[in-house]
Amino acid sequence: MRLIGLTALTMVAFAANSVLNRAALADGAIDAVSFGTIRLWSGAVVLLLLGLVLRRRVVLGGPGRVAGVLGLVLYIYGFSVAYVALDAGLGALILFGTVQVTMFGGSLMGGERPPLLRWLGAMLAFAGLAWLLWPGGGVDLSPLHGLAMVLAGAGWGVYSLAGRKARDPLLATGANFALAAPIGLVLGLLMPVSPEAVAPETRGIVLAMVSGAVTSGLGYALWYHVLPQVKGSVAAVAQLTVPVIAMAGGMVFLDESLSADFVIAAAVVLGGVALSVFRR
Repeated sequence: MRLIGLTALTMVAFAANSVLNRAALADGAIDAVSFGTIRLWSGAVVLLLLGLVLRRRVVLGGPGRVAGVLGLVLYIYGFSVAYVALDAGLGALILFGTVQVTMFGGSLMGGERPPLLRWLGAMLAFAGLAWLLWPGGGVDLSPLHGLAMVLAGAGWGVYSLAGRKARDPLLATGANFALAAPIGLVLGLLMPVSPEAVAPETRGIVLAMVSGAVTSGLGYALWYHVLPQVKGSVAAVAQLTVPVIAMAGGMVFLDESLSADFVIAAAVVLGGVALSVFRR
C-alpha cells in the first residue's frame, strides 16, 4: 500500500505541473519555452542544495545518466515547442501514447513480459483518455509540432526507464537536472516562442519556479524512488492517470467546468489502470 500511495502522490505532482503550466500560460504571464527553462533551472538549484544538505555531496555520474539527461532535455523542450501550436488535448494524447510505446518497448527489450491483463488494461485506459481528450471538429495537426510532442514523449519514456537504475533517487535526479540545465538554456534561446508571447511577468516566473523546484524537482526524485520498485509497463500505465488528475485540478483551482464525459472517461481510465496494475 505504501508503494501505491507514493505512486499516486507522484502522479499528483505530475498533474500539478500541468495545472501550473496552464495557469502561467493562460493569461500570457510567460511563454512556454521560458517556462520550461526556468522550471529546469529551479529544479536543478533545489535538488543540488538538498543533495548537499542531506547527503553532503553532489554526484554527477552514475548508471543511466546520459539517457536521463538527454531524455529530460528532450521532454522539457519538445513539450514546450509542441504546445506553441498543438491543441492541449491532442498534445496530451500524442505525449502519453508515445510514452506508452517507449516504456513498453523498453521493458520488452529489457526482458519484461507483461501479462495479458496489463496489455488489456493499458489499451482500455488509453481508449478512455482518447475519448476524453480527442479534439472536436476537424483535427488540424502541424507535422513539426506533432513531431516535437512525439520526441517529448520518447524523452520522458527514456527518462523514466533510466530511473530504474537509480541508486540514490535524490542525487540521481539532481544530477539529471544539473547537467540538463546548461544544455536547456542554450536550446531555449534557439527555440521559437508563440507569436503572442510577451516578456515574462513575475507571476509566470513564480509559477515556473514552483513547478521546477517542487512538482518537477521533488516530484521527479520521488518518481526515481518508485521506478526501481515497479515494472516498467506498470509505470507506463500508471501515468495515464495524469491528464485525468490534471483536469480535475483545473476544475478545482482554475474554475474549469465538470462534464459527464469527464466523469465517464475518468472511470474508464482508472478502471483500465486498476485492471492493468492489480493482480486480482
